[in-house]
Amino acid sequence: MKLDSLQKLFVHELKDLYSAETQILEALPKMETAATDSGLKQAFRDHLVETKSHVNRLEGIFKSLDFEPGGHKCTAMEGLIKEGEELIKSDASPKVLDAALVAAAQRVEHYEMAGYGTARAYAEKLCEHRAADELQKTLNEEGHANQKLTRLAERSINFLAMTK
Repeated sequence: MKLDSLQKLFVHELKDLYSAETQILEALPKMETAATDSGLKQAFRDHLVETKSHVNRLEGIFKSLDFEPGGHKCTAMEGLIKEGEELIKSDASPKVLDAALVAAAQRVEHYEMAGYGTARAYAEKLCEHRAADELQKTLNEEGHANQKLTRLAERSINFLAMTK
């Protein structure tokens, strides 16, 4: 698709987000398995449930726009997930790995927040108000997931990573 209008750029952004979310669906269970901190494991489980709803929201938006969600690979998310997989395979102690998993997950969250904020702005400009509302819901959830990770890191995980 030639990107010659804001509408097409909006669809492209949605396809990128859809690809990112479907990749995250595969990565979160691996991150949960690798984590040792019970709060972090729960955060990954909770976010897996949310991610499934994010995919459903995006599919609803695509349906309303009469576009298919596939056909695009988010290489940025692919890279972020690869970095996380490399951490899991590294020779890190379990407590340090938990801290590293938080950092990797927050990079993912920040990428998603940037994408959802951009897509929402495009939707508003295009008078796609329902889509903008749905994208804002997901943006809020991504922000809350990021805050949860920050709290876990600052209240315990980073401290535990300092101990031998």
